[in-house]
Amino acid sequence: MRSRTLAIILACLPALAAAQEGDAEAGQKVFRKCMACHAVDADAPSRAGPNLHDIVGRTTGTLEGFSYSEAMKKAGEEGHVWTPEEILKFVENPKGVIPGTKMTFAGLKQEQERVNLLAYLQAQSQ
Repeated sequence: MRSRTLAIILACLPALAAAQEGDAEAGQKVFRKCMACHAVDADAPSRAGPNLHDIVGRTTGTLEGFSYSEAMKKAGEEGHVWTPEEILKFVENPKGVIPGTKMTFAGLKQEQERVNLLAYLQAQSQ
């Protein structure tokens, strides 16, 4: 029975992975919710929030010239890095992931919006 269950799970993995793939074009539309505070173009200045160009793989709280909250700086000092998984968690519930963040956005509750936003941010980090 266990081997059959394992076989079913393994057979479903490609479908699950495909469901998690984001659409960068749709993510660009989701990013409109972020644009009031964040830029994503390489040469754009930070706004109320840091520029998110090349965010994937960046150590938290380290963008030169941006005034981060103590919570963000501390997270970076403790080794927090903006991996795809961490970005997905953060954009769902910013204050839950990094209590004390200055980010006032409540988060994206729809999983597909988060996945699409991540695809867009990843496209901006290449």
